[in-house]
Amino acid sequence: MKIKVGVFFGGKSVEHEVSVISGIQAFNAFNREKYEPVPIYITKENEIYTGEAVGDIKNYKNIPELLKKSIRVFFICEQGKLNLVQYPAKKFGNSIVDYIDVAFPVVHGANVEDGSLQGFLRHYNVPLVGCDVAASAVTMDKYVMKTVLKDNDIPVLDCVTLNVKEYQADEEKAYHKIEDRIEYPVIVKPVNLGSSVGIKVAKDRDGLKEALEYAYEFGQKVLVEHAIMNLREINCSVLGDYESAQASECEEPVSSDEILSYEDKYVAGGKGASEGMRTAKRELPAKLDPEIREEIRTLAVKTFQVLDCNGVSRIDFMIDKDTGKVYVNEINPIPGSLAFYLWEAMGKPYAQLLDDMVKLALKREREEENLMTSFQSNILQNASLGGTKGVKK
Repeated sequence: MKIKVGVFFGGKSVEHEVSVISGIQAFNAFNREKYEPVPIYITKENEIYTGEAVGDIKNYKNIPELLKKSIRVFFICEQGKLNLVQYPAKKFGNSIVDYIDVAFPVVHGANVEDGSLQGFLRHYNVPLVGCDVAASAVTMDKYVMKTVLKDNDIPVLDCVTLNVKEYQADEEKAYHKIEDRIEYPVIVKPVNLGSSVGIKVAKDRDGLKEALEYAYEFGQKVLVEHAIMNLREINCSVLGDYESAQASECEEPVSSDEILSYEDKYVAGGKGASEGMRTAKRELPAKLDPEIREEIRTLAVKTFQVLDCNGVSRIDFMIDKDTGKVYVNEINPIPGSLAFYLWEAMGKPYAQLLDDMVKLALKREREEENLMTSFQSNILQNASLGGTKGVKK
């Protein structure tokens, strides 16, 4: 019997459109002899739709029309499966539209990739592909991620964080908080976004003001670190879990400016954004000395496992060409296009990558079934709300 995999994409995120592309790429790549993928689209208003039309990228040219010929659903967990139930439910007859055995989020950005969707799905006791709630939250917060990596002797740049209220309350104090610790040029980025959204380089105080105000359009909190101007950016994906993980081939993205932009990643490949990260300009494999290549691949696996990731993630590195030092820049817990092109370069087809990810999710589910989640107690038999101290003593 085929495994029914719910492929989730979209959501309330500035990376919504990229997620649609990544999600439908994955939906189309599944081995149909083993899996029956079910496309599940989350709108920018967090409404959930499914149906045949949802799995066709051409329909996203007109989303209102797409929704008219799709079915809005909600979820009910029943006997180890997650039922997709028509909303509003029928007055008569069965309202169950479909069901899934495994949830496979292919989402990007805040409100979906950061543990929000993962926690929602975990509530329904359905096996979840990819990072769990805690790993998703930690990897998506660039400051928390850096703190964890630094504590594990993984090289990262020092940084300063600044929330919008601090900045609005006293701009001069905010500038000094940054300038006292980080030398120009600096790079400013929202603390919990990916896809190069909201990022600017600042070379002086005026540029810093512009970069901060731009970043605050996308998030309440920003991270500022020194901008390495003479650098190479190298990306490497990792597949696995806490127990065993392997690194992919390395790539070197080609940027058109000081930083790799959203357009460089998704538009500059010549076909618009229709094929996601696959058509971005890159050197693959990256032209690296063998020692540097292995250093990056080793650091990628260590980063992945220190952060307790699962499935496939992509770790982005910076090489300071003046010093030769390698730094971890950030990790993408659900990378654009699931970084499948980095695995194809290692001889692993996309369908096999998806199969490996589902197997990892099912392995984690089996391990967690052996954990104790409740125990017998008579506390409710003796509970009383008559006092003022409560029951937790």
